[in-house]
Amino acid sequence: MTSLKILAAVALAGLALPAAPALAQRDPVDGSCATGTGPRLYVNVLGLKDRTGRMKLELYPANEADFLKDDRDLKKEGKPFRRVWAATPPSGAVTLCIRAPSAGQWALLFTHDRDGKNKFNFWQDGAGFTSSQRLGRSRPKVGQARVNIPENGGTVTVRAQYLRGLGGFGPLDD
Repeated sequence: MTSLKILAAVALAGLALPAAPALAQRDPVDGSCATGTGPRLYVNVLGLKDRTGRMKLELYPANEADFLKDDRDLKKEGKPFRRVWAATPPSGAVTLCIRAPSAGQWALLFTHDRDGKNKFNFWQDGAGFTSSQRLGRSRPKVGQARVNIPENGGTVTVRAQYLRGLGGFGPLDD
């Protein structure tokens, strides 16, 4: 059933939907918040450079060895991984949603794919984590991305960071 059909069915039934603008859409690899199992994690995104392209959330096992590892390798090794995509809304607050495989510690990555090519463009695209620490020029550490997701779900905030000259990645507002 498509998202529009689900929304229409909910509206006809007179049920209220939780307010969460720009909810992530179904990813062909792993579900979304609309369907599937596992606790929901709502992610408020701040500091977007612009409203182009699309956005992605990924959940990795919360250890250095698996963090940012290729999803095909994680799946081949039987390790949990989740991904959702969402169109960048033209205006307003940005809240995405992803379902965790289970409650517990996970590593969350947000990316702003500004050109829509599904490959991180170091010069253009943005990234963000739950830590407010500036990314700089080094590869992010799992500690910057770690999030605890309770059994009943939760909400976190991520500040997008973009390349800022020789200093590397940082939020636009510092």
